[in-house]
Amino acid sequence: MQQLATFDLVLFGGTGDLALRKLLPALYRRQLAGQLTEDSRIIGVARSDISREDYLAQVETSCRSHVGAEFDDKHWSQFARQVHYFKIDANAGTGFDALHACLKGREANVRPFFLSTAPSLFAPICEGLARTQLVTPASRVVLEKPLGHDRTSSALINERVGAIFSEQQIFRIDHYLGKETVQNLMALRFGNLLFEPLWKRGRVQHVQITVAENLGVERRAQFYDQTGALRDMVQNHLLQLLCIIAMEPPQTGDADAMRDEKLKVLRALRPLHGREVLTKTVRGQYKSGAVSGTPVVGYLAEKDVPPESVTETFMAVKCEIDSWRWAGVPFYLRTGKRLQEKMSEIAITFEDIPVSIYERPDKVHALNRLIIRLAPDESITLSVLAKSPGEGMRLKPVSLALDFNETFKTRMLDAYERLLTDVIKGNLTLFMRRDELDAAWQWIDPIREAWQRYDETPKSYSAGTWGPAAASALIGRDGFAWSNEL
Repeated sequence: MQQLATFDLVLFGGTGDLALRKLLPALYRRQLAGQLTEDSRIIGVARSDISREDYLAQVETSCRSHVGAEFDDKHWSQFARQVHYFKIDANAGTGFDALHACLKGREANVRPFFLSTAPSLFAPICEGLARTQLVTPASRVVLEKPLGHDRTSSALINERVGAIFSEQQIFRIDHYLGKETVQNLMALRFGNLLFEPLWKRGRVQHVQITVAENLGVERRAQFYDQTGALRDMVQNHLLQLLCIIAMEPPQTGDADAMRDEKLKVLRALRPLHGREVLTKTVRGQYKSGAVSGTPVVGYLAEKDVPPESVTETFMAVKCEIDSWRWAGVPFYLRTGKRLQEKMSEIAITFEDIPVSIYERPDKVHALNRLIIRLAPDESITLSVLAKSPGEGMRLKPVSLALDFNETFKTRMLDAYERLLTDVIKGNLTLFMRRDELDAAWQWIDPIREAWQRYDETPKSYSAGTWGPAAASALIGRDGFAWSNEL
């Protein structure tokens, strides 16, 4: 695997959960793969008053835990030499001078700033970097979601960050786009002719996109209660997956060609306004229950959650795309916490044949389905009908399956491994452009506003189930069912 260019990656929020659990282990794996040059640096930045040795101890513990059997002491010794730590308070604007002294004379290196912090700190951090002349032509800034809490706040952050970094230097990250299966979905669509004649209205009956978690809010309660499922998951992850399913083939594989087509989908999403929001969305909030046989508390009993909170931990929505390809084809999105199992998948159900000459199962189970599983196991499965062994021509559903681990016999890159290397390479293909983000917020904001206007409080669902019964009714009104209910 080819080495990356020498870089100085500055990780704001370097002691946080995302940095320790995902980002630093991802960088260590790239060290194991031989992609990091010896002169590259990884600089953790946070408000914690700790020494470099204390920080390295935290990083080592996390890497050992998340890398597992692949952890190697020899590679760790090299990696540790490249890891540094600085205390910076972005709100107070202190600590930037020490970082400047550390990076002096290294201006030619690729210099990514990864902001794994609250969105309210994005602009102050960037302004602090500019004030201390840390922004170079080789600098990039990575912004974690959610970027703001609505269209107005998102635009303000983008204005302030955009005054310091050009659009080509801004990497708005959505880690779902770095998943191997999402990459293979694009390969399936744009590298083969097989499905293209079927990828449209008249051939596709409906599409479901599910991102389910069996965990609760964990240590993110204060953040999550100010965000909720709509802004935490639908505004970015689920809409991005919808775009990849629904976009037209781009003219080329370059970043802007891909992002131009995703933008067209977002602009073609039919807006939801007023009372229509109440009939096409479902809000839910988990109460106590059991997950995998273990009793768990309800959302309102979680630490740091206000007892009167009406934040949704589940959301389902029916979307429609007003385009020639997709007019009349419903897209159903759902996401939630404390559901029955961890599962992320896209289920594309095709129309039935006009006439059957053979005995076959009931219509629901006779339909052809393409299931793209993103987690926990990455796979693509096509359900078709085949003859059941024995006399006669009795048909039954069977699956044609591609299991990535089994087929390729190699460890799949973690999403953050791919995205971090793309940042260092300057490849923007898997990152959101500013106009994409604005279009997503433009569609999301009226939903939240209608919930507030009509006092639409979340419906309760027991932890360990698949969400409120109203979500089944939402899709059931159109004669369909969620894939787990078939």
